[in-house]
Amino acid sequence: MKITVYCSSKSNLDNKYTSTAVELGRWIGSNKHELVYGGVNAGMMHILAQSAHDAGASITGIIPECFTSRADELNDTLETTPGLNERKARMYALADAFVVLPGGLGTIDEWVSTLSALVVDCDTRRKIIVVNIDGIFDDIAAQLNRVAASPFARNSTMDQCYVIVDSITNMINELNNIKNCK
Repeated sequence: MKITVYCSSKSNLDNKYTSTAVELGRWIGSNKHELVYGGVNAGMMHILAQSAHDAGASITGIIPECFTSRADELNDTLETTPGLNERKARMYALADAFVVLPGGLGTIDEWVSTLSALVVDCDTRRKIIVVNIDGIFDDIAAQLNRVAASPFARNSTMDQCYVIVDSITNMINELNNIKNCK
């Protein structure tokens, strides 16, 4: 299974955030899955890749040309794209499942773009697991729920495309559920 992970490239984050990246990387590697991620050698992205690498995972980094100097040496495969939109499209195309770890604007953009694409494609086969440590995504999740319940939502698949979890254990349980459905 190819798991696309969206997360922060910021360094020096609290262990409550980085430990989730470590556990996810270990799970991906120990279960012989492939990590697909943003490909840079910084912050949670590098921590995730290092953990996955140490556990034996194959790693594919997708990186915009403007970030090639920041490419992580842990990538088994490195693909470059002209820009961020093409990067998101490639990460979306490769994934069997998606995980959103805590992150900033780029992470939020990747989550919402992926959710939009899944809804437009009526793709409820793949799921986004949003790891909501310390409630970092509470407000965004509430807004998405309001939109899904509003007259502006065209169909009811939105809530079938993602799940919010608040712990490493729940994240792993959701990934196991996806793996068992394959």
